[in-house]
Amino acid sequence: MQIRYASKYYDTRTGAVHALDNVSLDVREGEFLCILGPSGCGKTTLLWSMAGLHELSSGTIMLGKEEITKPNPQIAMIFQDANLLPWRNLQKNIELPFELKRTTPDRERIRKLLDRVGLAGFESKFPRELSGGMQQRASIVRSLSVDPSVLLMDEPFGALDAFTRDEMNLLIQEIWMETGKTIAFVTHSIVEAIFLADRVAVMSARPGRIAEIYDIDIPRPRSVDIQTKPDFIERVLHVKSRIEHGRGNQAGLAIT
Repeated sequence: MQIRYASKYYDTRTGAVHALDNVSLDVREGEFLCILGPSGCGKTTLLWSMAGLHELSSGTIMLGKEEITKPNPQIAMIFQDANLLPWRNLQKNIELPFELKRTTPDRERIRKLLDRVGLAGFESKFPRELSGGMQQRASIVRSLSVDPSVLLMDEPFGALDAFTRDEMNLLIQEIWMETGKTIAFVTHSIVEAIFLADRVAVMSARPGRIAEIYDIDIPRPRSVDIQTKPDFIERVLHVKSRIEHGRGNQAGLAIT
C-alpha cells in the first residue's frame, strides 16, 4: 500500500479538528508494520482510511494500482473489540462476511483456521461462552477466512490481560510467518510494537504526521523472553523518548 500526502479534518461543534497532516507511508508487501504514537495522534484514523472506512480530506491511499476510497475485498480489518454478534454461534459469526457478499463460505479454510488458532470444537458456542482471547481469535479467523492480501489491526489485544496478550502476539506472529500477509498493526504499546514489527512508524501528536520509522532487525521467530534483554529494553526506551519528544506542548496525551 502507498499512502501519499494524506490529510484528514473532522468537523465538530467547536470547529474543525486536524487529525492527519500530509502523511506519506509505504506498507511493503508481506511486511509487519506497527503504527505507534500518543493517544489522539490519528493512528486509528489512518488505519480506518487504509481500510476505506474513512474518506481523506486530501491525499491518496493506493493498493497496487487501485485507489482505496471504500472497503476493498483484498483488505480485512480487525478492530479493538471482536464484534461478534451475540445471537450467532462461532461458526455463523465467522461465515458472516460470506453471507454479506452472498457467496458460499469456504468451510474447509475456516476449519483449518479454527484448528490453527485452537478453536476447533467451539463452533457451536456463542460469544458469551467464550473468553476475550477466544473471541479475538475468532475475529482473526473471520478476517482471514476471506483470504485478504492485507490485514489491518486496530489495537486488537489492548483489552486483554498481559498473559493472554503475550499468547495472542505469539499467535499473530506465527500466522503472519506462515501466510505472508501484509499486516499494519496499530498499538499503544511500545513493547508490543517492537516485538511484532519489521518496522515501527512513530506518529507525532495531533495533527498526526510520521515522525520517524524504525527498522526492527530482531531475528524471528521471536519469543516473549526477548522483552527482558538489554538490547530490546534499549530500543523501547529510545522509541519512548522519541514519542515524548513528539508530544510537544499538547496536554492529555498518554504514553503506554
